[in-house]
Amino acid sequence: MGKRGPTPMSQHLRVIRGDARPSRAKTTIEATIPPELPPPPGFLTGHALEQWHAVAGELFRLQLLSVLDVQPLAAWCAAAGRWRDASEALQAMPEAERLLSPLAKIARNSAAEMMKLGQPFGLSGPGSRARLAGAVRQAPPSKFTGFIGGDEPA
Repeated sequence: MGKRGPTPMSQHLRVIRGDARPSRAKTTIEATIPPELPPPPGFLTGHALEQWHAVAGELFRLQLLSVLDVQPLAAWCAAAGRWRDASEALQAMPEAERLLSPLAKIARNSAAEMMKLGQPFGLSGPGSRARLAGAVRQAPPSKFTGFIGGDEPA
């Protein structure tokens, strides 16, 4: 049987929530965030590579793409590519042949795999994004910061 109960919360969120008792504190492991967006793995092609370019930049901006996350994201992209290839091939088939085609099973399995692999990245819908704890990179202050609206310079 798998783990039960709510997804564990990071210590940073516990402090904000006001539930940072030392008896419940667990050390968190922080993976290295690369200084720039990692290139896609060489085995990604076609629609899978398109998905990498569509998603990896945003995950990197949110600091959710660490050195350890490149291969799991590549697995999600490969599943997304398979799903799209199978879905497009199914659309080209006559309606009567779609249900019995092996492509229907490939598309179903790939969609389920995408949901499972995408959950840690927040790619499985709004519920999976609610569990994420990333840091948003701040844009450097401009030369006009502090002049309009009373913003304090950073």
